[in-house]
Amino acid sequence: MSEALNLVTITDPLSPISEAYRTLRTNLQFASLERALHTVLLTCPGAEGRRAVSATLANLAVSMAQVDQRVILVDSDLRQPSLHEILGLNNEQGLTTWLGNEGEMSAPPLQDTPVQGLRLLPSGPLPPRAPDLLSSKRMVQVIDALKGEADMVLLAAPPVLDATDAAILATRVDGVVLVITGGETRREQAQAAVEQLQRVKANLLGAVLANAPVNA
Repeated sequence: MSEALNLVTITDPLSPISEAYRTLRTNLQFASLERALHTVLLTCPGAEGRRAVSATLANLAVSMAQVDQRVILVDSDLRQPSLHEILGLNNEQGLTTWLGNEGEMSAPPLQDTPVQGLRLLPSGPLPPRAPDLLSSKRMVQVIDALKGEADMVLLAAPPVLDATDAAILATRVDGVVLVITGGETRREQAQAAVEQLQRVKANLLGAVLANAPVNA
């Protein structure tokens, strides 16, 4: 059984948590009225938020697909990828193999998921120098090609304060959402992450509070 079936937006669509993901989806739709959003990056300040980024991204993608949007998830965390595990798929081919395949842009190694309308571009084999790949002109071409395949492209990035990857990717997408982990992310971490994203002139759309207690 695919792990995708364990996503709350599938297993308990009427729960307050699923409603929160629908609210996030709606907020992004409203944000796109002022500036078109076809590519959105999710990241976090520090390593404590890595799992929350993956869970938030996967559930947001499901929520979007549930209203008949064509969605592509991209695991651009080339250090500790996990979206393929969450969705029960393999990671033999993906972003890194596509980036390395010079000249071939018409056949992205996308995988279908158990959710109709949702596809995954996993990370692929981990490279020795992730920033070099993410900052390449080829990465810009990859993102442009994916935009032609879907209504929304959602990307995962490593923590902002752990590597330059998120800042690099933030300059290549339409908007960035910062995931804050309740009880774990420190205020100074969040502030430092925001400042770093602002320095590269990222379009910071806002923050999501993950793992917050749900009141009965």
